[in-house]
Amino acid sequence: MPSLSLRRATQTPDSDLSELDEAAIGGQIRELRKVKGMTLQQVAEAADVSVGYLSQIERNQSKLPIGVLKRISNALGIQMSWFFHAAPDVPSDERDWIVRAHNRRKFSFTGIGILEELLTPNLSGPLELLMSTIEPGADSGDYSHDGAEAGLVISGRLDLWIAGRFFQLEEGDSFSFKSTEIHRCANSGDVPAKVVWVITPPHY
Repeated sequence: MPSLSLRRATQTPDSDLSELDEAAIGGQIRELRKVKGMTLQQVAEAADVSVGYLSQIERNQSKLPIGVLKRISNALGIQMSWFFHAAPDVPSDERDWIVRAHNRRKFSFTGIGILEELLTPNLSGPLELLMSTIEPGADSGDYSHDGAEAGLVISGRLDLWIAGRFFQLEEGDSFSFKSTEIHRCANSGDVPAKVVWVITPPHY
C-alpha cells in the first residue's frame, strides 16, 4: 500500500483530537509500535500515511485527525478507544506509578470475545500486568512471542494450551511458561473467565 504525502494526510476531513492529550497519544503510538517490533515504514504503509507524517505524530509535531488515528490503531492491532481512556485529571504524582480501577486502559479483540485491561501505568517498563476477561466460547488461537509470562485465574474457567499440552484451570489456579512456546487460551465454561497475566517484556 503506497504512503500518502504529508499534504494529503494532514488534509484528512476528520475532526482533530482537540479534546485529547495529543502529546500523550504520540508517545503511546511510538511505545506500542516499538513493543510490537514494527518500523515506522511498516505502520505508515498499513495506515496509509507517509513515514514523515507518522514520525511527526509520534514526536507531537503534527495535528492528528481522528480518521488517521483510527487507521494507525488498525495498523497496530488495537482499538482506537485505547487512546481515549486515560482520564485527564490523573494526578501528576500518580501518572507513572498508580492505575486506579476506574482509569484502566481497556482494549478488546473484535470478534474474539476477549477484553484486556492494562494494570500497569504504561508499556515502557520491564513487565506488563493485564486483566483479561474471556467470554464463554472465546478462543485466542495459537501464538507465541519473546519473553515469559505467568497468570492467576481470578474467576471462571481457563482452557490453556502450552506447547501442545492442554490444561484446564479453575479459580485460584496459576501458571507460568516461556512465551516462545506456542500457546493458546479459551473459555469453555458458561461464565466469563477473569485472568491476571504478568508478561515480560511487555508484548501487547
